[in-house]
Amino acid sequence: MLKIALLGYGRMGKAVEKEALERGHRIVAKLDQDNWDDLKKLTPDNCDGIIEFTHPESFDRNIHAVMGQKLPLVSGTTGWYERIQSYQDLVSGEDGAFLYASNFSVGVNLLFKLNRRLAELMNRYDQYDPFIEEQHHRYKADGPSGTAFTLARDLIERIDRKESVAGEDLRNRAPKDEELSVGFIRSGEIIGRHKVAYTSDIDTLSIEHHAHNRRGFALGAVIALEWLQGKKGFHEFIDTL
Repeated sequence: MLKIALLGYGRMGKAVEKEALERGHRIVAKLDQDNWDDLKKLTPDNCDGIIEFTHPESFDRNIHAVMGQKLPLVSGTTGWYERIQSYQDLVSGEDGAFLYASNFSVGVNLLFKLNRRLAELMNRYDQYDPFIEEQHHRYKADGPSGTAFTLARDLIERIDRKESVAGEDLRNRAPKDEELSVGFIRSGEIIGRHKVAYTSDIDTLSIEHHAHNRRGFALGAVIALEWLQGKKGFHEFIDTL
């Protein structure tokens, strides 16, 4: 049984709580912006680790605080990956344990693998132009999603004719040949949908994942914290599979 603290007690925090309790763990703290200072009360003596689903603007403060408390941290917050090197240095300097994922779903991580393999195969077929699109609920704070950016990064690394993701100004211009178009929709209560497609004059080939609820994300985060026990360093969820 682990003693787990939740940092962020919104929809994902509540879903993580349910999965953790069903796996026999105990929730020792539920932290949000109203009681964030209670994080200072958590130590390795009364807490085995923290699972964080918050806002991109809160991530920097959160990871510095948790590493300072010498606690393992699992984070599902996205929108900070452009600063990843600085956080790798932070975790190393604090001799900490950190694990993150743009998506904790086993199905999505299999999609990551399929995406990489498909990109390797499609690299030789210049007639196909790839694109990525994702959909989430209207409350999601960042866009495109971290999952979409992971898919895009892996595709660009394997498709020679693509060099970068098209910028936000794409609404006012056509994409360049070397740019990968990544689109997103925010509406209603959509849990999460991601598609990678290759289109030509003749046909379209696509792979996609639809999440039916948040349980897969929440369960993956709990499994990640279980796996992180006794480890040090900077990890991705795919390391646990």
